[in-house]
Amino acid sequence: MKIGLLGLPIEETFKKASEKGLEFVEFSINVESDVDHFLNELPKIADWMQKYNVGVQSIGRWGSDRIDPVGKIIEGELQKSYQLIDAAQKLNCENFVCGCNYRKEISYYENVNAAIAYFSKLIAYGKEKGVKISTYNCDWNNFVDNEMAWTIIHGYLPELRIKFDPSHSRYGGRDYLKEMRDWGHRFNHVHIKGSVIIDGKRFDDPPAGLDQTDWNTFMAILYAKGYEGGLSIEPHSHVWEGELGEKGIDFTVEFLKRLVI
Repeated sequence: MKIGLLGLPIEETFKKASEKGLEFVEFSINVESDVDHFLNELPKIADWMQKYNVGVQSIGRWGSDRIDPVGKIIEGELQKSYQLIDAAQKLNCENFVCGCNYRKEISYYENVNAAIAYFSKLIAYGKEKGVKISTYNCDWNNFVDNEMAWTIIHGYLPELRIKFDPSHSRYGGRDYLKEMRDWGHRFNHVHIKGSVIIDGKRFDDPPAGLDQTDWNTFMAILYAKGYEGGLSIEPHSHVWEGELGEKGIDFTVEFLKRLVI
C-alpha cells in the first residue's frame, strides 16, 4: 500500500507530498470546480510529477447531478467525466471516482437503472483509457454509498469499484468494519480521515490516530482482502488548519507508516 495526500492541483501539493515522504497526490475536481482550468493545467501537473517524483493516484468529481428528474443521463456532466478520465490517462492515474445523485421524482428502481446506465458508460470509456471507475461512499449528492446500493449496482457491474472512507460510514450510522469485510474486495482507493462522534452527532474530523476509528482492525481487513491501492490522507477539519493542520498531517503520516507492512 502507498500513502498519499488529497489536495489542490497546484505545485504546493506536490512539494508538500514530497517533503513528507509520500508517494502520490489525489485531486477532487468537484461540482464547484472549473474542469477546463484543470485540463489546461495538465502539462504543468505532469512537470510537477516529474520534478517531485510524486504520482497522481486518483482523480474524483463529487457533488454534481448526473441524472435528470426523469432518469436520463445529463450529457454535459457525462462529457466532463469523460474529460477527467482522459486527464487520468494522461497523468498515468489509475482511478476515477464519482457518485450518482438520487431523483425523488422517480422510484428507487428507476434511480438504480439510471445509475447503472451512467456507470456502464464510464466503465466502458475507462477501459479504453486504462482507468478504473470507483463510486465514493459519501452521501454528497450520491445514493450509491451503502450496501443496499452496492448489492444491486455493483452486483450488476462487476468492474465497478469502491472508494472507501470509514468516516462516512460512521457518520451514516453504518458498520464500517462489516462493509469492509463484505465489500473490501471491490475497494480501489481509500481515504484516511479521522472521525469523532459524541452524543450521536459528528463532532470533528481530527487526524487519523486521534479519533475513534479502529485503524488497526481497519488495516488488518485491508490486508485480508488483498488491498494494494492508495491510502490517501484527507485533511478535513476546521480545527486542524494552518500550523496545527500541518502537524496533524505529519502525525497521520507517521501513524500510518507503523501500520503499513
